[in-house]
Amino acid sequence: MEQSKARITAIGSYVPVKRMTNFDLEKLVDTNDQWIVQRTGIRERRISEPDQYTSDMCVSAAQDLMRRYDKSLKDVDLILVATSTPDFIFPSVAALLQDKLGISGSVGAIDLSAACAGFAYALHVADGMVASGLHRKVLVFGADAMSKITDYTDRSTCILFGDGAGVVLVEADPEHTSFVAYHHETEGIGGAHVYLNGTAEKLNGVDLSNTGALVQNGKEVFRWAVRNVPEGIKALLEKSASTINDVDWFIPHSANLRIIEPICERTKIPLERTIYSLVNFGNTSAATIPLAIDLGIREGKIHDGERILIYGFGAGLTQAGLLLNWNPDKQVYLPESEL
Repeated sequence: MEQSKARITAIGSYVPVKRMTNFDLEKLVDTNDQWIVQRTGIRERRISEPDQYTSDMCVSAAQDLMRRYDKSLKDVDLILVATSTPDFIFPSVAALLQDKLGISGSVGAIDLSAACAGFAYALHVADGMVASGLHRKVLVFGADAMSKITDYTDRSTCILFGDGAGVVLVEADPEHTSFVAYHHETEGIGGAHVYLNGTAEKLNGVDLSNTGALVQNGKEVFRWAVRNVPEGIKALLEKSASTINDVDWFIPHSANLRIIEPICERTKIPLERTIYSLVNFGNTSAATIPLAIDLGIREGKIHDGERILIYGFGAGLTQAGLLLNWNPDKQVYLPESEL
């Protein structure tokens, strides 16, 4: 079996047209714009239409990728979708995309569930599949329609979440790779701090409320992330014999700016070298990192040849990070300045 290197060759993204500002939320729950901005950094988020689902946003993100990089997806041989909000429990979003994007039926199609760390995990899988020679061309999506599982009577959670999708194309390359190093950690004992009910009523002896919507203990998630993510980042850099000075851009999961700030402080990563997508898009779960990468490109920040540190963390509780060399193909059509 011929082995190769795996390179991210293209990126695309999509967010719904409908905006929900903090002022809109003032009409739903006891909150206000100043309170939300001070505690989260979020000013607005995008909300999918009632008949618009995760697979629909993924299609739009893939179309953006194809247009900008003049790529055909007909010969993609694996589709990976990191999501917590599939259109259906089954069939998978990935299977739906095989049909909607007109990809050959010989393609593999898998959804991956790792919540806000999902995109980083999916990239890890894609790299392994290509580097091993098992696959040659992999579509990797990070996408969530969080508004469809958000309780808009719970002011502690509804102010956070939005909808969106991002996608990258990972292809075999005989000479160059995008993937430098990985790090993953999981503390399943903290699973009850962020969950969406399935068939179980208890988790680690804790009775779960079954509202049909996401449930989050924000304080505990904050403590866990601020304590553990900096250590994970340090471990990732050690694996690659790198330092913070070797990283051009830090792109963490855009959960909350008040989580990102202490992570940057503890790792000595300057906030001005950090890119996040939460200000206008909110917490889009698995989509936050690809949306932030694409924002960095559209805003002229990220350039070819730079090194990017991405780091996802959330429900599980789990975290996943990758150190990437950013070396995609040249864009045929330049992206719009703003999404």
